Amino acid sequence: MDTILVVDDEANYLTVMEALLTEAGYEVLTASGGYEALKIATHADLDLVLTDMKMPRMNGIALLEELRRLYPELPVIIMTAFGTVEKAVTAMKIGAFDYILKPFKNEELLLTITKALDHRHLLIKNRLLSEDLEKKYGFPNIVGESRAMQEIFALIKRVAQSKATVLVTGESGTGKELIARAIHQQSPRANRAFISVSCAALPETLLESELFGHERGAFTHAIAMRKGRFELADGGTLFLDEVSEMTPALQVKLLRVLQEMEFERVGGTRTIKVDVRLVAATNRDLKEEVEANRFREDLYYRLNVVHMHIPPLRHRQEDIPILAAHFLKKYGQENLGGKVRLSPEALKLLCQYSWPGNVRELENIMERAVILCSDNIVRPQDLPAELAPASTPQPLDINSFIPLHTPLPEALERIEELMIQRALEQSGYVQARAAEFLGITKSLLQYKLKKYQGVGTSDQ
Repeated sequence: MDTILVVDDEANYLTVMEALLTEAGYEVLTASGGYEALKIATHADLDLVLTDMKMPRMNGIALLEELRRLYPELPVIIMTAFGTVEKAVTAMKIGAFDYILKPFKNEELLLTITKALDHRHLLIKNRLLSEDLEKKYGFPNIVGESRAMQEIFALIKRVAQSKATVLVTGESGTGKELIARAIHQQSPRANRAFISVSCAALPETLLESELFGHERGAFTHAIAMRKGRFELADGGTLFLDEVSEMTPALQVKLLRVLQEMEFERVGGTRTIKVDVRLVAATNRDLKEEVEANRFREDLYYRLNVVHMHIPPLRHRQEDIPILAAHFLKKYGQENLGGKVRLSPEALKLLCQYSWPGNVRELENIMERAVILCSDNIVRPQDLPAELAPASTPQPLDINSFIPLHTPLPEALERIEELMIQRALEQSGYVQARAAEFLGITKSLLQYKLKKYQGVGTSDQ
């Protein structure tokens, strides 16, 4: 139930107003003057103040100014006689929600009150949503105490206040979208939309429609006009993930939008102007893509106004313990309703691992460990086998499998074949992981597997 404070120096008027508003379903408090009203406001949870303009000692304007200073979200409606309309207009400029002339009709008053309360509820809803987004996408969700991450946090705070385009680079799984959301949430655009689209997830024709929208009949199945992501992000932030996967034709169109902030929908002729802050991300080296003529140089410079590189997890191992604790807390509460601890032995394995999948891989492993652990303690047996270090290799006894007079090239090939076999076994026959163990590329490993047919068949 909404609570309304009615302020008037006429006792009879207060009685009438209290009866009217109580019957309308509101909780009503009354005050005979401005000072009494302020005293009530300090200990009552008010939703609206309805005050007379002309009162002794503290008039409606003075009360409004003090309430605006103390409670900026609290709506105030001024009740005034015809002769003081000018003062009512002044009150509106100071921040009154509205004014109403005495004598007024009850329906008119109740309608004005409803509008004021709806406005207040919307403000509260937006504030709570903003706080929720801050918790979800602000710095608390980007965990890191390493020097590299602290520098990124500082850069986010500086760049967020500008409209500059940001290019976020880093390996897959390092949290590039979280960085983009943090930039948005720290910016003046935080109360507007954050729109995300993956440029690698859609073919060229669908991606163009996704970005710029389409008119009805623009192509088969285009049965209605649809706004694109740029329009939806107007006034806010657009995050383009894996921007390096855009075709040359789409790169040209994106360049135009960045230069002019205007475009046409697919199948349309009307030029649409937008105000969008762009954050782009890629796990590729765009300079190399430009040199290979796969990415436009002019677009690269448009995107690379501010560059943030997120280091892989293996280069900031001091962040592994706090990241693991963060995910244990998150999934412990979701799955077990309590605190989950990490044993020293399990933590040692986490810190020794190279984390090719970065933070995303760590999060997935921690979620799995929470589900599998007993007594709310994660132990080595709750972690995937690949985290366990390989057993200490025994000295190589070449006499047992290579005859004395074997030519050296043939002997080296035999050793290479055995090492590949061992790497495949240790990786569970996942070729990408086996190649990492061997310190070679996956394509080179696949070449050697063809050379030594039958060693391994998995193409993962």
